[in-house]
Amino acid sequence: MATVTEHLPSRPDPRRWWALGALVASMLVLGFDMTILNVALPTMAGELGATTGEQQWMADAYIVVFAALMLPAGLLGDRFGRRRMLITGLGVFLAGSVVGALAQDVNAVVAARAVMGIGAALVTPLALSVLPSLFAPDERTKAVGIVSAGSTLGLPLGPIIGGWLLDHYWWGSVFLINIPMAAIGVAACVLLLPETRDPASPRVDPLSTALTAAGLGSLVYAIIEAPTRGWTDPLVLGMFAVAAVLITALVLRERRAVRPMLDMGLLAHRGFLFNALAATLVMFVLSGLMFVLPPYLQAVLGNDALGTGVRLLPLMGGLLVGARLAQPVVVRFGSRSVVGAGLV
Repeated sequence: MATVTEHLPSRPDPRRWWALGALVASMLVLGFDMTILNVALPTMAGELGATTGEQQWMADAYIVVFAALMLPAGLLGDRFGRRRMLITGLGVFLAGSVVGALAQDVNAVVAARAVMGIGAALVTPLALSVLPSLFAPDERTKAVGIVSAGSTLGLPLGPIIGGWLLDHYWWGSVFLINIPMAAIGVAACVLLLPETRDPASPRVDPLSTALTAAGLGSLVYAIIEAPTRGWTDPLVLGMFAVAAVLITALVLRERRAVRPMLDMGLLAHRGFLFNALAATLVMFVLSGLMFVLPPYLQAVLGNDALGTGVRLLPLMGGLLVGARLAQPVVVRFGSRSVVGAGLV
């Protein structure tokens, strides 16, 4: 193979820790972008005249695109170069942040968040996949832990940074803060990261990717519109039906593929299926809380944006503590007991 997949340098690159710092900065900005907008939504809704449904789209456009594209984005990095795709992802995220900062209406904000979701889908899997080319096995676990910590640390930083920015600047500043960090990440990747790829990885299936995006988009549209139009509205029922057809078609296509992008056989393992359902349920609840709590804390209890961010810290702190304690507890008691206790 011409360029290679996971080879290690003959001696450690002295710049590897600087490169790791760039990856941490990239994951940090993605981490706090998951939570920073929630604090800003009440302010943005007031200034842009956004309805509840439009606020949901401002929050969810990022997540829907991110979820639909993360798997094919990782495969693009394997095939065309992880460094190249990582730089592309950071560039797309930066462009989306610029559009968001300059937006004058709800549609522009939703579009900006969707573009940022594309960038995040490229960055997230590739930030970890380039580590084997930088670090020997004895350092790799530490490097993975540092990058993961950068993403996790962004969760509690989001409400605090967002609250402070909103108390001092206009709402577009919650997008503007991404620009210097993404730019630093791009420069560092250009200067410090080696190029790696894996030509043996499965090819990206455009049809499966389209089915994923359209299926998730239809489902989210139906859920967002249902409270306003009614759960029995023909359009809502139609979008639920479209989502069911598209997602079913995706499952059937992936099951028949010789080299599927997503191995549906994993769902036949009860442990994997149980944990996937549990994680989905938890994210469902957390996403709802993060959408409802900021407006309640500001509009009902009268806190300013920074005060709202501070009051969200216990929730973020619980996530950090739980993530830190989970692995040793799983080793001691097993995943089924730990996940069950966590749901309780």
